[in-house]
Amino acid sequence: MRGQKEDAAKTARIIRAARGVEPLDTIIANGKVVSVFTGEMIECDVGIKDGVIATLDAKGLGSAETVDVRGMFVAPSFIDGHIHIESSMLCPERFAEAVVPRGTGAGVSDPHEIANVLGVPGVLYMERASKSLPMDFYFTLPSCVPATSLETSGASISSCDIRKLMELLPGSPALSEMMNFPGVLFCDGEVLEKIAAAKAGGLKIDGHAPMLSGRALDAYLSAGISTDHESTTKEEVLEKLRKGCFILAREGSASKNLEETLKALDRFSLGRAAIVSDDRHPGSLLEEGHLDASLRKAVKAGLDPVEALRLVTINPALAFGLSGKGAVAPGYYADLAILEDLASFKAISVFHKGRLAARDGKLMRELSVLEEKSVLSSVTLPADLEAKLVYPEKGSVRVIKVFPEQILTKKETARVSDAACGAINLAAVIERHGKNGNVGVGFVSGFNLKAGAIASTVSHDSHNIVAVGTSAGEIAFAARSVAEIGGGYVVVKNGEVLARLPLEVAGLMSREPAAKVASALKDLHEKAASLGTTLPSPLMTMSFIALPVIPELRLTDKGLVDVGKFDFVPLKAE
Repeated sequence: MRGQKEDAAKTARIIRAARGVEPLDTIIANGKVVSVFTGEMIECDVGIKDGVIATLDAKGLGSAETVDVRGMFVAPSFIDGHIHIESSMLCPERFAEAVVPRGTGAGVSDPHEIANVLGVPGVLYMERASKSLPMDFYFTLPSCVPATSLETSGASISSCDIRKLMELLPGSPALSEMMNFPGVLFCDGEVLEKIAAAKAGGLKIDGHAPMLSGRALDAYLSAGISTDHESTTKEEVLEKLRKGCFILAREGSASKNLEETLKALDRFSLGRAAIVSDDRHPGSLLEEGHLDASLRKAVKAGLDPVEALRLVTINPALAFGLSGKGAVAPGYYADLAILEDLASFKAISVFHKGRLAARDGKLMRELSVLEEKSVLSSVTLPADLEAKLVYPEKGSVRVIKVFPEQILTKKETARVSDAACGAINLAAVIERHGKNGNVGVGFVSGFNLKAGAIASTVSHDSHNIVAVGTSAGEIAFAARSVAEIGGGYVVVKNGEVLARLPLEVAGLMSREPAAKVASALKDLHEKAASLGTTLPSPLMTMSFIALPVIPELRLTDKGLVDVGKFDFVPLKAE
């Protein structure tokens, strides 16, 4: 009752301020409001009261403060409809530092990366760390921890845990991306229990349906799944649109699907899409930007600027039921990006719930970082690691072929002798949670390492150690080196660590500022390039070779996985 009375009193203040009966808190004067509803540019003064937009007709009204934006564009701050904060390698506070000055005001974040390491406590850590930040995080509830039975994760989240999280995180908008599409298609009881629990709680069901088509796609969507961010071709986007799926056009550091998605969108379907990041590295955030970079790319590809803005404001807000988000209009939160123009989308200033959060590319206040020992990573290696890193010495083997800026892989075969010249490299996934000491071994093509090895505790989604190298010895040394720093990334050669980046939070995130993490990552990429690789993001590409829910061939701690068969296959091809 007390909360309802407070809400009623707040609503009364906003109404009176809109009528001019009592003063507004802030007036944003002389701006051009971008209407995401009509496409118009409305020259008006925006009146704000208690963090909410009270009126678009504030000229002449009293206020405690007036901000003259001198004819600039007043737009809603941007909403990322699908992001894994952990994949930025930054804790939530450092992520906010990097993106708020760029115009981002909210993110729908799936914490399944940390959940695969720490379970429910990891999800709750993300929620605590995001409190009192100058942007809003809406955490979805991880649906696939572990993603499949084909790998070993550090924790698991059951349907019972989903119900518990719904009580602990009442603001959650959705069940996280349902990656276990075979579990849906074949009516796995636990999978359907999670979906049922989410439906009962009024949550959306976020999707993950790479290359699903025809009746298989129909069956998947019939479970109540409403979104997808895995479409890579115009034809795939069109089929999903026709079948009622809301399309999340991914434009991240490794996977860039925006341009292909735009080919499928027209005036009928633009309301059924949003631009998202999924995974975005700190270097990309600092050098290119966040959603502002995607907006520039969309407009350069021919999309109308206001239509582009809809894809990062009102559309994701409507898709995930984010009340009061995504528009500059009475009754909406005063989450605003004051833009210099609608070509660069440069945010001159950013407001969060009516308060100035950033100006001229800098936050208005320093953010404190939550210190919690319980989330600091520990890495457990098998005592007999070297004995388990055994590779065929001759014959033909199955090979995982990777591609630049894509997380899809292809299955190939090659001769083991091809490893001698770097045409293929050795790979390993080493269970690091202290559960069973499993080691999966395989071969990859596309890295083209001529010496040394690279290794990381970031390997989607169970986040075991993943390594690619030119010999079993180099891989073992890389694994031990990454364990010594408590998780993160390393590049090694001939028994020497050439570069490293500690990720002390669950082996996934750093508490250091984005600039420091980006500098270390740049050094890692340069050192990896010195080993021969030409991949633009070899560390991110490597992190996905262990993901057994995206076609075609993957490697987990349990062995080589043919994703189409959703089963293990022998390493030897003969």
